Amino acid sequence: MARMSGGDALVATLVEHGVTVGFTVPGESFLAVLEGLRRARNRLRLVNARHEGAAAFAAEAFGKIAGRPAAVFVSRGPGATNASIGIHTAMQDSTPLLLFVGDVPRRVQDREAFQGVDYRRFFGAIAKAVIQPFGPEDVAEATARAWRTATSGRPGPVVVVLPEDVTEAEFDGGVIPRPPRRIAAAPAADALADAVAAIAGARMPVIVCGEMVALHQAHDALVRFADRSGAPVLAAFRRQDCFPNGHPAYAGHLGLTREPYIRALWAAADVVVAVGTRLDDMTTEEFTFVRPDQTVIQLHPDPAVAAASGAAIALAADLVLSLDAMTAALPEAPGARLAERDRVHALEAAHAGFAQRPAIGAVDMVKLVEAVAAAVPADAMIATDAGTFGSWVYRHYPWRLPFTQVAPEVGAMGAGVPGAIGASLARPDATIVAFVGDGGFLMTGSELATAVEEGIPVKVVLCDNAAYASILIHQHRRYGGDAYHGVTVKSPDFAMLARGYGAAAWTVRETAEFGPAFQAALAHDGPALVHVLTDVRDGSASGPLQR
Repeated sequence: MARMSGGDALVATLVEHGVTVGFTVPGESFLAVLEGLRRARNRLRLVNARHEGAAAFAAEAFGKIAGRPAAVFVSRGPGATNASIGIHTAMQDSTPLLLFVGDVPRRVQDREAFQGVDYRRFFGAIAKAVIQPFGPEDVAEATARAWRTATSGRPGPVVVVLPEDVTEAEFDGGVIPRPPRRIAAAPAADALADAVAAIAGARMPVIVCGEMVALHQAHDALVRFADRSGAPVLAAFRRQDCFPNGHPAYAGHLGLTREPYIRALWAAADVVVAVGTRLDDMTTEEFTFVRPDQTVIQLHPDPAVAAASGAAIALAADLVLSLDAMTAALPEAPGARLAERDRVHALEAAHAGFAQRPAIGAVDMVKLVEAVAAAVPADAMIATDAGTFGSWVYRHYPWRLPFTQVAPEVGAMGAGVPGAIGASLARPDATIVAFVGDGGFLMTGSELATAVEEGIPVKVVLCDNAAYASILIHQHRRYGGDAYHGVTVKSPDFAMLARGYGAAAWTVRETAEFGPAFQAALAHDGPALVHVLTDVRDGSASGPLQR
């Protein structure tokens, strides 16, 4: 039997489990893993990032779009702690991800060795699991277990700690584990009957759809269920691509602001069907949106999710099987319910289709988002970083197809550019546009150099108001217009910076300049950036700053 190192066993197991993309900032503590990756480079693409946090962001976006994990390889101590922002993002977004940390040798663990960290304590609260193999012969099993844990139930990130001596040591090669075959669990008959009875007898049921719709590829089943039930569909926070926005059942987005028509719909709802969403904090306004008098039916493969949300009826099963079973058992929706659904959709379409006020400054963000929507195909992916500019995207961009929204629910700044890179590697034939702010770009915009090096044609729309505008708005509303502190920044020439990284770039100072610049960026065969100078007084899509 051929001998292999622990690093070889790790890479062989990843390949066997269908992991095709990895991100890294290389470190000397996992040289044997890098050697295994070099030999497997035709089967597993390794992307060199400029920062470990960005590598993890890219892997999170890849997992969100591909529905399967990418791998991240980082060194101990600073490398691992830098990557933690992406691990937290993957946990809150229920995204499968594998993080491999090259650690100090076993003989100096737990002795505060150079760059040593107790990873179980450090990652324990923000990862689904932390695993460490004890010897080289254990690496394959630990890697396979990490993959199973990351992809099962409610997906999430798993951290594998790799002592340097474990990956470098050789052993007589064993059998590389194969991935288990996924078996779709059918819903329990009694829970299904209860759910159907509650929906059929409801005055006004409302559907809230979330992250597991994508991971179970349940989009078509959800449309069939919405048609049959006659229930309006609300997208959970930053999950607008779960349901086609042009469908007559679409009622809008449970984002940071709730329009009056959404609040009126929710006030009338007596049954809430949560499809693939854990009814998270942002979706439910700090867990206050769901009322005690509403019957919650939760479709989610992880029973712990329904237990945490307090659902009255839980279908802990495959979403497609659950939705199709309910669709088959439901009677036709009453005409009055369908009429109300259509009325709400008309209100949503009106809300999404026009601005409530004129723009302040020379750039109209409404027209900018409309220009992007008109220029890109329906299957284009839109990545959004954290920032007030995103409010226009969430309101005015029409998500028409699945796997097109790349926006971390956790709202971490800096996710935009690396997220666009990861999403593009998951769907390399699709157009990818990243909306970022000046603050987020200055955190991870150097990954544009990664995109240039790897030939990943991301298109970046950088909205620059020279401020951390989200916080500035909060200061303004609470303390007034003279209370800004710690929130203004001096922006560089972002177009020049992008060109320094090797990307094409344009600067836009007024609305009329954006369309031609964006078209030129789309036509460019590599990474490109459009630097848009915006007015901080414009606030967000929900309102301007007023003194």
